[in-house]
Amino acid sequence: MPKTFVVTGSTSGIGLAVAQQLCEKGAFVLGVGRSPDRAAAAEAQIKAAWPQAYIHYLIADLSLQAQVRRLADQIRAELASRRLAGLDGLVNDAGTFTWRRSQTAEEFETQWAVNHLAPFLLTNELLPWLERSEAARVVTVSSGSHFGGQLHWNDLQLRHGYTGLRAYQQTKLCNVCFTVELRRRLGQGSHIRAFAADPGLVHTGIGLKGNPAIVRWFWGWWSKRGITPEESARGIVFLATDASIADRPEVYWRHGYPVPPNPLALNPEESRRLWDISAGMCGL
Repeated sequence: MPKTFVVTGSTSGIGLAVAQQLCEKGAFVLGVGRSPDRAAAAEAQIKAAWPQAYIHYLIADLSLQAQVRRLADQIRAELASRRLAGLDGLVNDAGTFTWRRSQTAEEFETQWAVNHLAPFLLTNELLPWLERSEAARVVTVSSGSHFGGQLHWNDLQLRHGYTGLRAYQQTKLCNVCFTVELRRRLGQGSHIRAFAADPGLVHTGIGLKGNPAIVRWFWGWWSKRGITPEESARGIVFLATDASIADRPEVYWRHGYPVPPNPLALNPEESRRLWDISAGMCGL
């Protein structure tokens, strides 16, 4: 029986490369994308390379909690229809960057909603299925940008003093804090292992979507210095699948090697406080 993984943000860039590499390993992959056309194209691309690939895409706008919950229902239905005992891994890769502050239809700041609340909520929704696996993984893709981040407790959604980079750094720090607290709550006896991944500087289009021309130009110039999505994905797939790291205590990894994260993420009080606030925002 192939192992089963959910990969968000998997219609392009790092997420697509992660889905491809998991399929190459013989896994059954449920990809998640926002655009039906791009999802169909990604599925066709993977099947063209690996005709026997077990790949199926689901559609959701992860900026909206209602759609995250609907996605969780669809994932549970897929697993049940295929008579799968559990979920072996969740790769929270979907992310966004917005230069100007914007809000979702549910009135959350967009980066806060997509980069932090969506993986927080989806992971919590799928925990019962992950717990059914003998050795499940939750890998949340953070960023080296988190080293410059801080938690703005009095204004987490940056209604005042917003900049795109400031918001991005905070949400990427939240990814690590979330992983630290998830580990604590799961406890030593859990079969689930959680890791935060630093993908490195990667040549993708994350800085191009809906941003001003100068931002698109800078990101296009800067990202050319980075590695390919395929290179970055190898480290993420390693975290999702390698048995040798199951009992490793390090939470933050880059390209298959542990790296000390921002010390703020290792402060248990900060991570617990963030979890409680996030749970309230998600109605958990």
